[in-house]
Amino acid sequence: MTIGVVGLGLIGGSVSKAIKHSTPHTVLGYDISEPVVRKAKLLDAIDGFLSDDRIPLCDMIIIATYPQICVDFLEQKASLIKKETIVMDCCGIKDFVCKKLFPLAKKNGFIFIGAHPMAGIEFSGFDNAQHKLFSNASIILTPSPNTDLETLQQVKKFWGSLGFTNFEITNPERHDKIIAYTSQLAHVVSSAFIKSKTALEHLGFSAGSYKDMTRVARLNESMWTELFLENADNLRMELDELITNLQEYSKALKNRDEKKLKALLKEGREAKELADKGDMSI
Repeated sequence: MTIGVVGLGLIGGSVSKAIKHSTPHTVLGYDISEPVVRKAKLLDAIDGFLSDDRIPLCDMIIIATYPQICVDFLEQKASLIKKETIVMDCCGIKDFVCKKLFPLAKKNGFIFIGAHPMAGIEFSGFDNAQHKLFSNASIILTPSPNTDLETLQQVKKFWGSLGFTNFEITNPERHDKIIAYTSQLAHVVSSAFIKSKTALEHLGFSAGSYKDMTRVARLNESMWTELFLENADNLRMELDELITNLQEYSKALKNRDEKKLKALLKEGREAKELADKGDMSI
């Protein structure tokens, strides 16, 4: 199989490296940065450049870019994609992308499936890409309602070959609602948390909890701004609920209300225990 990978940053570069490391497939890569493409070729992460004349050769295309760039790329190249080619994105939001690309795929005869690899590190770019990034990770798929079972089995087998072991299938709307809480809210909280002046004095006074809370503050602000704004309603709802909850803790501290503070902490512990019952990885 010939696979085109568009965008050779952390995720796209890791996809390319994982394909070359774990499968016999041919990889053709494209990135806006020519030096990145040359480096990927030199390091055998790709077999060649994904030029317009090679797009029709692809049996599968993975697009690992910002959401709008993903949409723009496919709108520009749709006519070059051969019939029945499976095209998947790796964007962190799905409703915005799928609403535009499901009808585009249908019109042009290729298959589009939304995909969100739930893996990553706080560093970006091809230099940080690694073939083992997806080992034992989860991936969320948002296929169109008319996607056949055989295609989904093929897609599952492909991602499984790269190391993914958990597969979730849902619709784009539900994906964005849950991701607003599990991913986007965490990035907002981390970004806000690290802005305390006390952070400059943390050396020697911090351990795992500090590292956990601040890790994703080292984010790509351009990408996350786009992701946040395209999912603003869901994220704002989660953020407002968090602020309301935090105000309860602040009020209990201000009033030195031991009973209320203990109750709030107990509720939090019990909520964590309840949430973990559905997560066998904990």
